[in-house]
Parts: sequence; structure tokens; C-alpha cells
Amino acid sequence: MSLSSATRSRVFPLFVLLLLAAAVLRAYAPSELPTGQDWTHTVRISGNPLTATNAVDIVRRAQADGVFGIEVDNDIPGRYESLLDPTEKLTAIHNVAEAAHHVGNKAFVYIAGLECITANAEKSAHSLAKDHPDWLQRKRDGTPAIFGGGTAFWIAAGDEDVWISPYATDWRKLYMQRVRQIAATGIDGIYVDIPYWMTHFDGWETSWASFDDATVAAFKKETGLDARTAFPLGNFADPGFLAWVDFRIRTITDFMREIDETAKSVSPAIKTIPEIYPGIEEDAVRVGSDVYELYPVVDAVAHEYEFGGGDHMASSRSQLDWFRYLVGWSSFRAFAQGKATWMLNYSWDGDKKIAPAEAMQNLAMAEVMAGVNFWDARGHVMSGSNDLSMRRTIFHWIAANERALYAPRLPVNPVGVYFSPATRNRFTTEFLASYQGILILLMQQHIEYQVVTPRTLREFRGRTLVLPDVRVLSPPEQQGLREFTVAGHALVITGTDATSLGPKTTSTRFPDCPGKAYLDRLTKDFDSADPASPAAFLASLHHHPSVQIEASPAVAAQIARVSGKLQIFFSNFKGLRPGENAVQEPETNIRVRVSVREGRVLHLTPFLGNLQRIPGKVSGPWVSFTIPRIEKGAIARIE
Repeated sequence: MSLSSATRSRVFPLFVLLLLAAAVLRAYAPSELPTGQDWTHTVRISGNPLTATNAVDIVRRAQADGVFGIEVDNDIPGRYESLLDPTEKLTAIHNVAEAAHHVGNKAFVYIAGLECITANAEKSAHSLAKDHPDWLQRKRDGTPAIFGGGTAFWIAAGDEDVWISPYATDWRKLYMQRVRQIAATGIDGIYVDIPYWMTHFDGWETSWASFDDATVAAFKKETGLDARTAFPLGNFADPGFLAWVDFRIRTITDFMREIDETAKSVSPAIKTIPEIYPGIEEDAVRVGSDVYELYPVVDAVAHEYEFGGGDHMASSRSQLDWFRYLVGWSSFRAFAQGKATWMLNYSWDGDKKIAPAEAMQNLAMAEVMAGVNFWDARGHVMSGSNDLSMRRTIFHWIAANERALYAPRLPVNPVGVYFSPATRNRFTTEFLASYQGILILLMQQHIEYQVVTPRTLREFRGRTLVLPDVRVLSPPEQQGLREFTVAGHALVITGTDATSLGPKTTSTRFPDCPGKAYLDRLTKDFDSADPASPAAFLASLHHHPSVQIEASPAVAAQIARVSGKLQIFFSNFKGLRPGENAVQEPETNIRVRVSVREGRVLHLTPFLGNLQRIPGKVSGPWVSFTIPRIEKGAIARIE
């Protein structure tokens, strides 16, 4: 779609206002990105409701606050009225895109995935459900996915909220038409909110929807099975149900692929970013949005990541919670294979004993040290901030250090830990306990690790690969593991041994998974769990680290080569107590030992601080550094 000359004349005053403001506004846009990266890698995000008249104000505030990557809420397909007539909203999207581009910023627009709300449906003769009942997702007993005010905080009284089947052909054609029109406005990205099968509202959690006619027909065409009768729901031992699980994940992935291809057919540079809350846990299987499968078909993923339990606020996270989030973030970065990872997590929502600014700092520190992009919001929504002044400080510090934080991170000498999507899909609880436990153990031992997946197995160059209770391996995975061992590398297999390699001298097996046992100890008493206690497992890694770090188990250190230089990203969680204390006990006298070939000076940039220079002490082929103090976190670069 192209905008008419009349529309262009209405947006002309934007340029006049922005020219007047340009002298006092700073874009904080990245000047030059590493090869293979784009603007999605350096975003510092804020959310903004978009109207027909506030585009200039949104961009002006973003510039002053150090925002790069402006999210605007202007949902066309998720509101029945604009799904039918998007004209006014398309003009607003065009306006904000023009305003952002004029000052060197980027903007992306929110749209719903499979949800659609009709305002005041109770008093209207028309709504999506009334006009198109055949479009709706349904439970196995035929119950339609129709909800009213109060079901979720974003559904107003009197409104109708419905969830649509991705196999509703007429709806999908209309949806993709709206995607093409949005792409034609010049907006930089389309942000697709929770493209899910309806399994996350009360009463739908175990529905394994959808059983509408179109979806059931598509499944039968593919498998020959009738999804309404062929298998018991939730039985992961039944091959029919497993086919249903895989079909549901593949359907959501294909839906996002079509959105991406449709948008790029109009605007090749536009980015597609789904927002999902499932991470590596069971939710991904149930709602059908699997981050591992989504990354190859989109440009970035925005994670409203919830690993299970708690209220997900930074202010209420335990030390173990922080490490479990690190497991998730590390996994996402591995799945992304160089694409950007955005994190819509939440910092504070009324904790009386926690200062909002401290919770915000902890969240931002942990996320950027993990290489993911920080999005600040007020409470549990997408816009605003709990402390705008602190957000400015955080965003400006990130902008000043974005190359160190977001340039590609290359492994140095890691121990590999295998993420098996098929095992997670079928044996979620057993696999995750082992996977999380192994990774947290390596983190607390300050051993460099790399998450390896079926897509990256043949690229892995480490000497040792851990299979944490991996129970399902495809023939290509078996072949990849065989090649790995034939090359003289070591496999460490914990829990179930699903390999077909036979007894190999390069394989060590632990039928009782030490990772699962260690996670049990952490869960019972984090402070007393000793990361040196699984001695036999640690010895089996035969790991000779290129980087030796002496620090407490409450400190995580992520090791990588960035722009040719060795970097260590420190995150300190010492002393944090959920709902009680968000101010860390400083970690003092951290010792770092590396080859003298890496350099003789350590450049330390504390989180929200300025560069410090720490000279090393050379002893033969090694050089040692002592970092006097890290409060929340820091970037260490050796030259």
C-alpha cells in the first residue's frame, strides 16, 4: 500500500517540528555495526501507546531518554474494528516511522498474533465471534475460545476476546493483507504478540487446543489421524499425541514464517519479531511457540521470559532464580545463531522493601552481561518505567558500551552442554533438571560453557560435550555425535544414554545425573551447595581452561572472544534476597589468570561505571590480574 498525497500533507508538520528539535536531541544510534549485525542487535527499548497525533512526542521522549528501538502499540489485526478498516492506524504507523527515521532511530509496531478483541461486543450486533464462529479455536469438546472482561487485564468489561485458528483460511488471507499494508508504511519492524494455541487462560491449560474443524482437517491430511478421537490428551507415550505436539509447534512456526515472508515481500529490510513468554521449559510445548524453532524463521525474538514459579520480578528473584534465568538466556543466544535476543522482563511492581532503581539495575546488568537486549517497563506492562531517571542512566551506559556488549561473542575453550529439543518436548521435567543443573554447576565453577544444539553440533569445536539426560536423538544427531567421538573428543553422558555409539573410551557415563543432584542441593539450600562436590563429573570433563577465574559461586562469569579480544562478563548476585534486599554484597579480589599472549592489561568497565585499567603480573607463560571490587557487574577486556 502507498500513502496518498493527502496523507503525506497531513504528516508534513512532523518534519518542521523535528527540525526544530534536532539541535538538542541525540539519537544514541549505533554508528557502525559489526558485519552480519543490524539495528535489532543494539536496541534499548521502551514501549509507547501510539495515536493519530502523538508520533512526534513519542520520538522526542525516546531521544531524550536514550531509547534506540521504539515500540509503538497500534494493533491492527488484534482489534476487530481495525482488522476490517485499518486506514487511520496505518497513517499513525507511517507518521511514527517518518519521525523516528528523521532523527536516526528505529520504530516497530505491535500487532496481535492469533488474538482479536471486539470493543463493546456485548452491545454490538457484530463481533468477530458473532460474524465468524468458524474462525475460532476450540477445546476438544467444541468449547470456543471466547472470553470476556476480567479474563486478562487487557480485556475491558463488555469486550469480546477471541483466539483464532491459524487454519482459518479467510482470516489468514485478511491478516496477511494487513501485514503487507503495515510493511508499506515504512515501519522498521512488526512485533507479533504471543502467537499461541489457546492454552494459557484459566480452564484451558490442559486443553491442548485447537480442535476446530480446519485444524483437525489439516492434522488428518498430514497424519491420517482424527485429533478428536485418536489419542488421549497429555499422554507423551502415545505416538498419536506426540504427532499432535509436533504438528502444533510446526503450525505456529509456519505462521510466523508466513508473516515474515509476507512483510518482506513489500519491504525487504523490515524485521519480524515475535513476543513469547515460553523459554526452554514446558510452556513452549503446550502453547506451541518454541523459541528453538522460531529463531530460524524470524529476525529476532522478544522474550517475556518466565521459567516457572514466582511473579517474575527482578525484585523477587532468589540467587538460584538468577542463575536459572542465565541458563535460559544462554540457551536463547545459542538458538539465535547470531540473531538478536530481546528481553521484556520486569523489574519491580510494588515491593515495599526494594527500591525500584536497584531492581532495574539488577535486571539490566544481568541481561546485558548475558548479551540480550534490555527493555524497561513499568510494573507488568510494556510501556513506562518504574524510574525514568534510572532508565536514562542505564540506556546511556549501554549505548556507550554497546560494541563490547553486543558484538558477536565467539567461544574460546568451552565445555559443551547439549540442548535436545526432542527430549525437552517429551521428557521436560527430567531433561530440564539435568540441563539446568549442569549449566549452573559450570557457571559456579567459572568454567566456560557453550550451549550446543542439533543445528550447531557439527560446528562445535570444544573438546568435551555433555549430554544431560538426553533421551531422544535423531539419526543425524547420532551421526554428529559419532563424528565428534571419532575425532577424539569426549562425550560425558548423564542419566539416560540414548546414543548408539556403544562403549567408547572417549565417553564417560553417569547413570545418576550429577547435574540433577546438584540442582536438588541448590534448591534446598543455595548457600551450602558446593560446586566442587561432583568431583568425578568435573574430572570427567578433562577441561584445561584457557581462562582461570577465582570468585565466589554467587558470581557468574561468561567468557568469550569479542572483536578479537578476550572478554569476561561478570554478574554478581551475592547477598540478593527476594523481596528483602536488592543491593549486592561486593565481590572483592577476583583473580583472573590467562595466557600472556592475550595481553598484559585488564580494562574493567563496571556496570554504570567508567573504564578502569588493571595491570597484570606476569609469571612465565601466564599473566594474573586481581580485580579489587565488583558490585553489580562488569565487563573485563584483556589487551
